[in-house]
Amino acid sequence: MSVNFQAQAILDIAEKEEIVGAPSPEELGAKGLRIVFKKSRGSLTPEVPDVGHVEDFSIQGPGGKIPVRYYRPIGSELTQTLPLLIYFHGGGWVVGDRDTHDVICRMLANRGEFAVINVDYRLAPENKFPAAVEDAWAVFKWAVGGAGGHAIDVDRIAVGGDSAGGNLSAVVAIMARDFGLNLSFQALIYPATSFHLNTASHKNFDKGYLLTREAQDWYHAQYLRNESDRDDWRASPMLSDNLRDVAAAFILTCGYDPLVDEGRSYAEKLKQAGVHVKYRCFESQVHGFITMGRAIDEANEAIYEVADSVSSAFK
Repeated sequence: MSVNFQAQAILDIAEKEEIVGAPSPEELGAKGLRIVFKKSRGSLTPEVPDVGHVEDFSIQGPGGKIPVRYYRPIGSELTQTLPLLIYFHGGGWVVGDRDTHDVICRMLANRGEFAVINVDYRLAPENKFPAAVEDAWAVFKWAVGGAGGHAIDVDRIAVGGDSAGGNLSAVVAIMARDFGLNLSFQALIYPATSFHLNTASHKNFDKGYLLTREAQDWYHAQYLRNESDRDDWRASPMLSDNLRDVAAAFILTCGYDPLVDEGRSYAEKLKQAGVHVKYRCFESQVHGFITMGRAIDEANEAIYEVADSVSSAFK
């Protein structure tokens, strides 16, 4: 199967920009890359849908206040108790924020009829591993501990995210099991599950499909403190020696993504541990497509599949 024609159009534009000398992540640096990433969302992200309620506030974390954005689906009442999806955005642990993934969270809330918390965890290189993990865990504990008095059903909480956010979700799921805290579900969208980059898909799709090997190496260098961090399961959940009894999962991957093999392998490892897993590969898509719903129709289909899987877990 060839690359989806809408995704291919984006790849063609990316190739032209590289030919004319678009700066690399290394040249831009983290702060410059964040600006470019945020600006690029405008032409790719769908129109902002209305929701029933949206509110920005902060949750106390180990490194200070963690900004979050809270959504309730259209048609819901503020006093109506709802299940909750905690969403961790992608961006290589270096870029992305509440704004870059705002539309996705709105769509998830409306489609799934649950509340969503969109988390602005600390980013690298200013905050190295495990800062992002600590923030993700702090928000989860806040939610199961009563969600600050918001109308949330603390017995129906899920985590989810794309790429780096999928990584954080997988790690939180393991930690929830270890600490005996209830987690209903984990939704992992093309998750990074290993920092060793040693699969066939990392070789086959190392350039030309948006997420290059060069970019991954740069992102990893920003996030990790040292080489030994690659072997820490909180960075590489694939290396966890025990996945039994973690929350059921929906894992979504893309056929033309360097992360596809590790996403598929993580799904298989969960299944072998007795965890219920639904696996879905968008065979013709590329890494990052879920944020590109204005340009790629399948992005919206993928968001709806994620929302439906989470909603089903809450029933």
